[in-house]
Amino acid sequence: MDSSQLNWITGYIWGIADDVLRDLYVRGKYRDVILPMTVLRRLDAVLEPTKQAVLDMKKNLDEAGITNQDAALRQASGQAFYNTSKFTLRDLRSRASQQQLKADFVDYLDGFSSNVQDILENFEFRNQISRLSKADVLGTLIEKLLSPEINLSPNPVLAGDGSIKHVGLDNHAMGTIFEDLVRKFNEENNEEAGEHWTPRDAVKLMSRLIFLPIANDIESGTYLLYDGACGTGGMLTVAEDMLTELAEAHGKQVATHLYGQEINAETYAICKADLLLKGEGEAADNIIGGPEYSTLSNDTFRSREFDFMLSNPPYGKSWKSDQERMGGKTGIKDSRFITEHAGDPEFSLVTRSSDGQMLFLANMVSKMKHGTEMGSRIAEVHNGSSLFTGDAGQGESNIRRWIIENDWLEAIVALPLNMFYNTGIATYIWVLSNRKPQHRQGKIQLIEATKWFKPLRKNMGMKNCEFSEDDIQRICDTFLDFSESEQSKIFSNEAFGYWKVTVERPLRLSVDLSAENCKQFRKTCRDTKDIELSEVIDRVSKLLGKGPHLNFNTFMDAVEKDAKENGVKLTAKRKKLLQTELAQREEQADPVIKKVHKKGKAKADPIRGLFPNPVGDKKLVLEYETDSDLRDSEQVPLLEDGGIEAFISREVLPHVPDAWFDENSIKVGYEISFNRYFYKPQPLRPLEDIRSDILALEKETEGLLVEIIGGEM
Repeated sequence: MDSSQLNWITGYIWGIADDVLRDLYVRGKYRDVILPMTVLRRLDAVLEPTKQAVLDMKKNLDEAGITNQDAALRQASGQAFYNTSKFTLRDLRSRASQQQLKADFVDYLDGFSSNVQDILENFEFRNQISRLSKADVLGTLIEKLLSPEINLSPNPVLAGDGSIKHVGLDNHAMGTIFEDLVRKFNEENNEEAGEHWTPRDAVKLMSRLIFLPIANDIESGTYLLYDGACGTGGMLTVAEDMLTELAEAHGKQVATHLYGQEINAETYAICKADLLLKGEGEAADNIIGGPEYSTLSNDTFRSREFDFMLSNPPYGKSWKSDQERMGGKTGIKDSRFITEHAGDPEFSLVTRSSDGQMLFLANMVSKMKHGTEMGSRIAEVHNGSSLFTGDAGQGESNIRRWIIENDWLEAIVALPLNMFYNTGIATYIWVLSNRKPQHRQGKIQLIEATKWFKPLRKNMGMKNCEFSEDDIQRICDTFLDFSESEQSKIFSNEAFGYWKVTVERPLRLSVDLSAENCKQFRKTCRDTKDIELSEVIDRVSKLLGKGPHLNFNTFMDAVEKDAKENGVKLTAKRKKLLQTELAQREEQADPVIKKVHKKGKAKADPIRGLFPNPVGDKKLVLEYETDSDLRDSEQVPLLEDGGIEAFISREVLPHVPDAWFDENSIKVGYEISFNRYFYKPQPLRPLEDIRSDILALEKETEGLLVEIIGGEM
């Protein structure tokens, strides 16, 4: 059947919604009725030839007392589904009473197999029956779908002379019609479409990016495809078709099994129904969904590994409820998100609860096949935040590190803005493989494809552009060519990594022991009920004089000596009080000593915070107290020549010679910046052009001020 005939049938069904439901539902809710009714009519038409066989089988099974009847009834129907009600939709056309029609229609629905019941439940279609019956349109809907004007059956409809009036719809054609209906309804609800519907041009690109590099390696056999946020299932079915076509083109025969999980009930119902309509009953059984089946907190394919995976997970969406179900921020033990890496047996991939999109990628990576020659390939859509959010050591950065250090990331493709229905933000396709070809090993390709698109004649929500076939081919050619160009940059894995290191500076304190300051300190000590400490300071002030004293260490020596002589215990709390209430920061003061290393116990290394004694015995090594107000951090590229030490020496010490870095603070992070590699600043306009524009504007506005104010100026 050609596309014009399919479009006509889609238009006819769309017209039923306008004709029958206009005054009963708002336009955005038509799909709540039309989609499940279309599914029912197709299933009903497919089951008509074997209806009596199913009823006979049901009777025999009941009489034999057999309760597990599903397999036998499927066999009797010849399909992956069946209906044991005595009614068909044709039987329901002649009901004179709405009450009788409603009762019989419910009985008809109750007769369907469990997989169809699951679809109806998630469509929440039974909630619509009373409304349709009360408005006296249920019968009209059935009549319209049974009209001789269209044929939703796989069998042809014959005219009176025996010629074919309407050809039969095979499963693929019916699936195409259903997908078109879903697309049209989604476009009517632009604000929702992008959540569950990825544009087909983007899906085609994703499919080619995972299949084309291994097209020559595909062998006859069985392949498993997976989408952890499968929406209406479009990615799976497009990928399945492409894999089958590539295999046939190479003389191979492949069997595919589709697996998916979807949390949105209606979207899950659409996906499962679409697969049933296409005759993929087994695949429909492998689609799991509904509100209780979140991929993050309730992975239904925990023990499965897949050959090919594609997904467009929700981004910018909180997963806090999932996090709580999994044990809270610190209680998550799921091996998909707590793994072993870089010597850490509990390397955390847990991201911020405000955005869980990177966890979907981690979920797919955890399902890679490692024991096969071809391994696994992944394509997943993300927004820009996945490239750079998360500090070193945090979940998002750790996921990037885990993927890159395992050499699984092949490429990232930057897509045009406004590619998706409900967002105009930047989006990117991540392409992963655990079997990189040799020429890609240790390298990552960035492809800047934001300018490769054609505009739509009419916007669909935020979507105002799409990929033409040439655009898709151009991106794929760039990917496969794997060479440097204006739109393609190739980097070593380490180019995106960095060490985050804390840079410390010494605490420098001065002490003013003037009468006024000592009086204020005594008041503070009275408030804290520590008169002994105030008496120590009174004695020390007489010994040292009012100052200011720029060596806090000398001051503390005097305090400790006096305290010892007078039996006062100098606790850590009292020392802290002296620092915070009596001393003050002073750039010209000497650094406050934290620790003095005995001779031979430590080697001076100022860049790491071990300083030679500036006065007296030079063999002593000092550590200084850190000033938290002056603390800073630096990101040092992993490819920095000479490492952290060279970077600090070059970039930090010339400006703050007393700084050092804390080796214990070092964390490894990864981030990817497209702007850094592809941004092109707009050249400034020549001054002569600007001058010409100003003169032209002056000429245009000449006399305008006079007209506004009135009179002569």
